[in-house]
Amino acid sequence: MDLLTWQRRLALFAAERGWEPYLNPKNLAMALSVEAAELVECFQWLSAEEAAALEPAQREAVADEMADVLIYLLQMARVTGIDLEAAAEAKLAKNARKYPAPPSP
Repeated sequence: MDLLTWQRRLALFAAERGWEPYLNPKNLAMALSVEAAELVECFQWLSAEEAAALEPAQREAVADEMADVLIYLLQMARVTGIDLEAAAEAKLAKNARKYPAPPSP
């Protein structure tokens, strides 16, 4: 997936609908939080086994919510000017230092 292409596509989609005034970091963070909560809701009350073996309709609902989370995250990265790929690489490096893998035997 080319994130910049997706961000341009999402910007055009929003522009065609006149949504630009609403796409600010505050609103996008709030929307992202709501969509993440809706993703959690898909798994609420399921056992780990049930969550790993979703029915087709459940999988579609999960896919929709995951897509919403991704879309809002890409929009937020675009409007804040944050290079999401670079940020993810930097965070992974921080996590590797913070949580080093155990030495191999």
